[in-house]
Amino acid sequence: MKNLKPIYLSAAFALALASCGGAKQMISTPVENIDNLALKITPLAENDLQRWSHLDLVKDTVPGMSVDKAYEQLLKGKKSTTVVVGIVDSGVDIRHEDLKSVIWVNPKEIAGNGKDDDNNGYIDDVNGWNFLGDSNNEQLEMTRIVKMGPGTPDYEKAKAELDGELNAAMEQKMFYEGLLKGGKDLQTFLKKEDFTAEDLKAMNSDNEELNNSKNFFLTRVFPRSTVADFMEQVKGGINHFNDQLNYNFNVDFNGRKVVGDNPNDINDTKYGNNNVIGLNPDDALHGTHVAGIVAQVRNNKKGGDGVANNVKIMAVRAVPNGDEYDKDIALGIRYAVDNGAKVINGSFGKYYSPNKEWVQDALKYAAKKDVLVIFAAGNDSKDLDVINKYPSDSYDGAEEISDNVLIIGALAPSYGSKMVASFSNYGTKNVDIFAPGVQIYATIPNQSYKYLQGTSMASPNVAGVAALIRSYYPKLSAKQVKQIIMESGTPLKNEVTVGEGEGKHQANFSIVSKTGKIVNAYNALLMAEQMSK
Repeated sequence: MKNLKPIYLSAAFALALASCGGAKQMISTPVENIDNLALKITPLAENDLQRWSHLDLVKDTVPGMSVDKAYEQLLKGKKSTTVVVGIVDSGVDIRHEDLKSVIWVNPKEIAGNGKDDDNNGYIDDVNGWNFLGDSNNEQLEMTRIVKMGPGTPDYEKAKAELDGELNAAMEQKMFYEGLLKGGKDLQTFLKKEDFTAEDLKAMNSDNEELNNSKNFFLTRVFPRSTVADFMEQVKGGINHFNDQLNYNFNVDFNGRKVVGDNPNDINDTKYGNNNVIGLNPDDALHGTHVAGIVAQVRNNKKGGDGVANNVKIMAVRAVPNGDEYDKDIALGIRYAVDNGAKVINGSFGKYYSPNKEWVQDALKYAAKKDVLVIFAAGNDSKDLDVINKYPSDSYDGAEEISDNVLIIGALAPSYGSKMVASFSNYGTKNVDIFAPGVQIYATIPNQSYKYLQGTSMASPNVAGVAALIRSYYPKLSAKQVKQIIMESGTPLKNEVTVGEGEGKHQANFSIVSKTGKIVNAYNALLMAEQMSK
């Protein structure tokens, strides 16, 4: 499932409910002083918020990746080589004003001639490949398991989970519809689309429902949001639950039939098309945002800035509105590897994976070809040391299958106890490091930009840093780049809140990931320079 969607809902729920001196230094202040930094109390200005993930913890007191500092102090005048970054996602709007100049073009393919010029098995794959064809909506993996019936591995577990999710989705849909109706009723009564708290305080009505809505807006919506933003969030919530009920949790739905392949046959590879955006550009929102985080053009005064300045984005459409198929992910990774990607970002994930070995084989293949793969940790506030999230490089406490995979948790822009995004999965063994993933500003389809959040956004931030390292220090291997990112991060030992609901608890930041660190591009490039000598 695209990691973005639950986080879009979380925003709605929240609204509704509630080393010193010298060139070899590794950080710009002693490690022992980092945890004693004064907290930033005042909100970030809009121009800073749009690039907070590029800011510096010491200078700006937000847990950014020191990207701006790296460009200002380390990269001026340095030569770089172009690095291809594969975005395995929901599709990428390759026509976007801030992306079209950084889109990968297959040098061996002649556009539009209907031939497989490079003999790679994909006709006219000029900018990548679309493994979903004309499909978009899909079931979740647990729904597919239930559809296969009793006797299928994990059937009883999946059935119990599906039943619970169906009931919850129906209840939440009704709840959101009630919120929407309440807002519309207030708009009608006040004869104003964008009413204010002052308007509500001045209104008088004997209608109990109307007064309940009034109190709700006064106590839960204002001053944290506007009516327009709140109503947009609620409509998004309703659409989300409709998608769940109609597609994700619907055992009778078959979104794959339009693709024409057998998704359970890894050898059936002649499917899909070269439309890497998909039929509806809006369906590529997630992948377009992810691509922008990595590579939207820097310093062009349009939208935000990408982390990396000399990359090409290869679009691999393999993540539907629902759970991805293991086959598509495995073939998508192999496609990116075979066509020159040196970094691959995967902002997706699920908790059932019938053919996980196909994906693991693809990760091993990527390792042999010296390709770094970066995955989002997931948005369910889960401890990945006790539950498997797919794909990953280790399951059930086993050793990592390869040395080329990074799993990324998400940070919020508030340094201190609320630094870890409440939705972010975590794990001392199975999440490697944390990076910015809340309120990230980047490209979306149709020449637009937007703040989105999720570990889906943290992962491409790290992919951008990896691409920077591979661009300026091309002799370093994928294994070395992984080592650099993990070892050069800023270590923190402050107490943070992790999880949500009943699982919410305090933990030392040093144990919520393998490294206990946040990604730092400046430190990483210093270490890359040293390692390259």
